[in-house]
Amino acid sequence: MPRQQQPARPARRRSYDQFCAAARALDSVGDRWTLLIVRELLAGPRRYTDLHADLPGVSTDVLASRLKDMEQGGLAVRRRLPPPAAAAVYELTEHGRGLLPVLTALARWGAPALAERRPTDAVRAHWFALPLLRALDGVIHEGVVEVRLEEGEFHIRTGARAAGVEVYGYGPAGQPDACITLTTDVALAIGRGERTLAEAVREGTAQVLGDGPLADGLRADDGSAPDGLSPTRL
Repeated sequence: MPRQQQPARPARRRSYDQFCAAARALDSVGDRWTLLIVRELLAGPRRYTDLHADLPGVSTDVLASRLKDMEQGGLAVRRRLPPPAAAAVYELTEHGRGLLPVLTALARWGAPALAERRPTDAVRAHWFALPLLRALDGVIHEGVVEVRLEEGEFHIRTGARAAGVEVYGYGPAGQPDACITLTTDVALAIGRGERTLAEAVREGTAQVLGDGPLADGLRADDGSAPDGLSPTRL
């Protein structure tokens, strides 16, 4: 009588097997590329092809594997958009969005390593959102700030944020409350804490467009427009 084949057991993910919160966290997000996928999804739902395009260097097999692991770990979900789009997208769960402070802290820790751009370095405009989020953390006015760099545009939400709302997004904002125009080098300096946005505006290395309270608050550390600096319309 032929021996009955036993059903295959699901592969167990590698674990540090340590009763430690940091080790448990790394069991979920410690694999290469996982946190960078989280960085992309913090800006909102994305199709697989868009993720692959904005993660230069990742293979399709590795990306598919990491996304599957993130679904199994409760960090992300895959859903289908309603017609006429009818495309499948990945988005973070509330558990996954809880990694925002982790990514912000990592960006702050890694910022000094960006003193010089290597010839092989890829760059996307929205990768500057994390350091700028930390730099604008003290802004009290709620609204949407569009950031314009040489590499492109992205937008950031300031002030109190509703649960489930992305803190930054790809591309230009539909109706921004303020716009910031600056170079990559100035954005890096602000992200490293070497200067504030208000200082960059006064130096003429950054420009804030808009005439509402949010724009005024961005121009000055104390939330009011500095003497002699008139608001510039969008």
